Amino acid sequence: MGDATARATDGRTGGRSGDTVEDAEESAAGGPSGAAPPPPGPPGIAATGRVRQPAALIRLLAGLAVIALTLLSADYARATTNGLAEDVGGAAALLPHPLGGVATGLTTAALLLLLPGCSAARRLLAPGTDRRHVLQQLADGVLAAVLAYGVTLLAALWIDGPAPFSLVSALTRPLPGVPLAHTEPVYGYLAPVLAFLTASATRERRVPWAVLTLSALAGIATGAATPTALLLGVLIGWTAAHGTRWAVGTPDPRPRPGQLLHSLREAGLHPVSVTPDGPDRYLVRQRGDRPDLDVQLLDRQAVTAALVQRAWRRLRLRTAPHPRALRSLRTGLEHEALVSYAAVAAGVRTRPVAATAELGRDAALVAYRRLPGRTLDELADEEVTDALLADAWGQLALLQRRAIAHRALVPSALLVDPAGAVHLVGLADGDIAAGELVLLSDIAQLLTTLALRTGAERSVRAAVSVLGPDAVAAALPLLQPIALARGTREALKRAARRDGAAAAPRVPAQRTGPAAPATAPAAAGPAAGPDLLDRIRAEVLCSHPQAPVRPVRLERLRPRTLLAVVGGVVAGWLLLPQLFATEQNPIATLGDADPFWLGLAVLAAAAGHVAGAMGFVGFVPERLDFRNAVLAQLAGSFVKLVSPGGVGGVALNTRFLQRAGIPTAQALSSVGAGQLLGLVLHLLQLGAFVYLTGVEPGNSELDALPAVVGGLMAAGVLLAAVSAVPPARRWLAARLRPLTAEVLPRLVELLRNPGRLAVGFTGQLLVSLTLIACLYCCARAVGREPAFASVGVVFLVGNAAGNAAPTPGGAGFVDTALVGLLKLFTDDGGALAAVALFRLLTFVLPVLPGWAAFTWLQRRGAL
Repeated sequence: MGDATARATDGRTGGRSGDTVEDAEESAAGGPSGAAPPPPGPPGIAATGRVRQPAALIRLLAGLAVIALTLLSADYARATTNGLAEDVGGAAALLPHPLGGVATGLTTAALLLLLPGCSAARRLLAPGTDRRHVLQQLADGVLAAVLAYGVTLLAALWIDGPAPFSLVSALTRPLPGVPLAHTEPVYGYLAPVLAFLTASATRERRVPWAVLTLSALAGIATGAATPTALLLGVLIGWTAAHGTRWAVGTPDPRPRPGQLLHSLREAGLHPVSVTPDGPDRYLVRQRGDRPDLDVQLLDRQAVTAALVQRAWRRLRLRTAPHPRALRSLRTGLEHEALVSYAAVAAGVRTRPVAATAELGRDAALVAYRRLPGRTLDELADEEVTDALLADAWGQLALLQRRAIAHRALVPSALLVDPAGAVHLVGLADGDIAAGELVLLSDIAQLLTTLALRTGAERSVRAAVSVLGPDAVAAALPLLQPIALARGTREALKRAARRDGAAAAPRVPAQRTGPAAPATAPAAAGPAAGPDLLDRIRAEVLCSHPQAPVRPVRLERLRPRTLLAVVGGVVAGWLLLPQLFATEQNPIATLGDADPFWLGLAVLAAAAGHVAGAMGFVGFVPERLDFRNAVLAQLAGSFVKLVSPGGVGGVALNTRFLQRAGIPTAQALSSVGAGQLLGLVLHLLQLGAFVYLTGVEPGNSELDALPAVVGGLMAAGVLLAAVSAVPPARRWLAARLRPLTAEVLPRLVELLRNPGRLAVGFTGQLLVSLTLIACLYCCARAVGREPAFASVGVVFLVGNAAGNAAPTPGGAGFVDTALVGLLKLFTDDGGALAAVALFRLLTFVLPVLPGWAAFTWLQRRGAL
């Protein structure tokens, strides 16, 4: 990285006796720099106290997940697990028994006594060691070892006791010659030692892992443990270590002032003092007239804290930067320095890199030459001139010319020096040879950043004057909130709330005639309302009317797609084991379905769309095309694939009414009225079917009824309590205001047309009845004869519970709820076959006709 850049391979201060802050201050006391000595023990630098590292929590959760997955795999794949244990045991039987006993004794002694003791002694006796720091780490290791040993004992007791016998047989092997005895389900020797070594942060890897491996092999050779028991011991030890490190914290790994000074001197610099200058940032003064340094600390703890959010953004967006936590510190160090060098070579004004250094395993630093100045958010309004905006765009143009992406053009990345020149800083997430989308997203980001400060007109005018109208227009498809930095999105929301609150009192003032012009300029200010992005688009279109405005799709993976996948996995996990847990094969039962009842089920499923259209048009006073209304209900089967529960149907019906010429408020009121009456009828039908089942209260089939009644009573008590508290009552009134202000007046208007209201009432009633009839016919088609009222209870309860899930169409949850409830009235195989056939007719098969209906209505302007 050049002559001025070097790396220190160790961040300790034991290299020279004079590498302390006090000595550095004394050597600089008479120097020409005149730097004031830093205060003793500045906060944010000294490694005092303990911190909880997010990486430890992530590893703890990962370890728990792998342990659970190992137990589930061992239970479900018993044949494979037992076969592996038998093969390993057969190979171990070939070894002479005395040799195996000697190997076990030696490795156990080395594992339990020599390895931890030698590791601790070696670290304590090493020259230049901070013994207090090492003792803290060794104490953490002892605590983790005790915890791991306790967990292995509890796990062994649980597996030998209440755990399923299949799990015991998968984790153990019978001991030859000892009746009813078996090997340990968890190999307890490995867990404490591994927990001690991991929690104490030992840097030695080869010898400990060699001893651990020999001990594991000796345990297998002598038949003391199975491979799965060994794996569980390793996982428990590793997980207990990271659980301890997260629970009690670890000594603060951030470097001390002496470490920073020592590393910078090793890199060829001449530092004399270190002063905190923000989170993980330090101001370093040098000897003589050498320039000051801005030191940026790359702390693995701080980077890992945002790992989940940055990894999800990287997975979701095509333009997201690579998560820094997934890089090694050395790779991150090299990347940041390389991007800075590339920017300097492109002629961009930025902070040049003076040195880089590694500070052990958990930290590194990048030292930049300090640039005096203020960031964009620190400037006064009158200082943000058009020349300054043009200079900022000129610096970005230099980056764009070399295909270098900045990725973080927020106000803090625009540094203005005393002469008014703009410097682009903060290139840690930048890219070299960036793609077109990433480069265009930089333009969109800077447009928004400057518009938040100066308004859309000035921001776009400066951009067009430097980049040209074509380049700015090409960034319009990237001008969407998801492509902007998180801080920019939050600033847009704050500005929208501020402008919305300020707009209300200004409305009367604008009606007073002469006073209105006086208040207009104050309202204009930096245009940053809820439609700021629309204002930017409008300004760009003024200079380039043919600019593309359709947003480009930046998402690789949408949250609703992830929900659909999770729902499918949950459904498969819950339903597929039932295919093998029943005496009768549900697939064979479907193949033998009665054609008569199957035909009736198909007719009932089709009639449900007609009933839905009746229940929809009956609550709309305006005249609608009934054929298109039926097609809209059929199109709802297609919309279910991308929307949870009944959300897609509500949006589709509202859009259908809007395209029919009905204002949005009235459309929402009609749809809301239908939904409200449908909910009331749903509860009334549930009560009627529960009554018609004729089951005594003590019957096990309806043991859940007292819980349901108790839940309703608790809800009533909660509603009364909320109504008695004024703040809660106001919150509830605000949530119910749309119902009283829109839906109820719509119902009153419908009372003037009782014929249409009767159609809507009948349709809402038939929607549930047709689906209940479909499920009943499916049960009869597979040879089961449950009572119709019982099927009604199953559908109304199961469908309501499943639709509360956030997955599209209730996938996974509706199926599980219906199967579980229908088992109360028929056998397991019949319940699964009936629900599978029902979901096939009402959820899967209507998708293709629904897509055709959706497309047909769109082409005719009905959607």
